[in-house]
Amino acid sequence: QVQLVESGGGLVQAGGSLRLSCAASGKMLRVNDMGWYRQAPGKQRELVATISSSGSTNYGDSVKGRFTISRDNAKNTVNLQMNSLKPEDTAVYYCNANIRITLWAREDYWGQGTQVTVSS
Repeated sequence: QVQLVESGGGLVQAGGSLRLSCAASGKMLRVNDMGWYRQAPGKQRELVATISSSGSTNYGDSVKGRFTISRDNAKNTVNLQMNSLKPEDTAVYYCNANIRITLWAREDYWGQGTQVTVSS
């Protein structure tokens, strides 16, 4: 069984920084794309950033230039460095990974979510 475990959320003042981490564990053949999504109260879940196994990145427009996603393929981890945080970044952040679990099957997995709160 595959699990994604997140860490690093918390409360920070506007302009501050936080770093989120997520580790994938369990029976996996290969970890494909990994990423972060977020959901604020009353809003739909939205893309924050994704990174492929080769290191190609993609960012949501609202975080470009402020957030940086990275990964360690050897450890099956993905990180999100968040700088210049704004109150509108407040949300529950979810880790996501597309994982090949057998030769013929791959599935999307989600972490339990970690709260990020940015005060003004």
